Amino acid sequence: MKTLACVKYGSIKDLDESKRGQVAVCDFPEQTLGEHDVKVRIAYCAICGSDPHIIGGAIGTSVLPKGLGHEVSGVVEAVGEKAAIKGLKVGDRVACNFLHFDNTCYYCQNGQQQFCEHAKSYSHPGMAEYVVWHEDMMYKLPDSVNLKKGCLLEPVSVAVRMVDKMHMKVGQRVAICGGGPIGLLVLQLVKRFGATELTMIEPIAERRELAKRFGAKHTIDPAKQNVVEEGNKITNGYGFDVVLDASGFPGALEALLDIAAKGGTVIYGAMYPTQYALPLNLNDYLYNKELTLTGSYISPYAFPRALQLLEELDLEPFTEAVFPIDRGAEAFAAQAKGLYPKILIECNPGMKLE
Repeated sequence: MKTLACVKYGSIKDLDESKRGQVAVCDFPEQTLGEHDVKVRIAYCAICGSDPHIIGGAIGTSVLPKGLGHEVSGVVEAVGEKAAIKGLKVGDRVACNFLHFDNTCYYCQNGQQQFCEHAKSYSHPGMAEYVVWHEDMMYKLPDSVNLKKGCLLEPVSVAVRMVDKMHMKVGQRVAICGGGPIGLLVLQLVKRFGATELTMIEPIAERRELAKRFGAKHTIDPAKQNVVEEGNKITNGYGFDVVLDASGFPGALEALLDIAAKGGTVIYGAMYPTQYALPLNLNDYLYNKELTLTGSYISPYAFPRALQLLEELDLEPFTEAVFPIDRGAEAFAAQAKGLYPKILIECNPGMKLE
């Protein structure tokens, strides 16, 4: 079974080719269908910002090749004997959550599904011709949502989770750092939620333009402008009530504390280098400004709402760059250069998709 996998750990941005991480199409064995499982022929799997982290070894360096991908959509090929809860049948078009929660452990019972003690990812990569995942991980797509947009269910769920963590009030000032898929999706959501002085902080001009298309009132280029000075101008010195980092770039993080309003919320919502420690003056930021600092791990309870939003959000810019699985290495090279807001891997080229 064709599977796009990491075959060498290392940063895909490393200028030294001998150290650079590499991906390639490998032959993986097909997965066994369990009685509660569903087999899906994958149409598309989007590259997530976490995939380069996996290639870089940030999530551990397991035996190679390491299969990649989890933002998937496809068509049901087979259904296990006891997979009857969701009523799925062969031919249904689905998108998936890559995690399966037991819903019985302490955390699941306490409304903290993200910390499930027995969560299983099934370790089945999504950038493959097929996946076999538990039926709980499947969501049937509405007829009006095509499979390209369907594979964005997981990143939309992440955006929903970010907005949940904001505890935002209508009319509050919001700044987002990082114009990648998550930042741009959150921007669309908070615009609908009534955010004011909505600002995108992003160095890539094309992504700043997308932010304006999605409703940003202001944009800041951190490569050419002072983020704190510009933030103060926009808010008349009061700061933003909600600040979200969706960039994962350590060099951007300290300034976000300075542009936050007194009593504001700062969400560090990306993956960060495991050895990075944010300098934090507790007197300045927690005592004097009473900031609330939080993060986001995964997206509990967000998928049903994200599914509803697939018909509502402007997702076209995220579905325009499509690479067949055999050009997977080229796709990751393009992702490393930031050439597109999102890149989809077509896992079964030639398959009837709609």
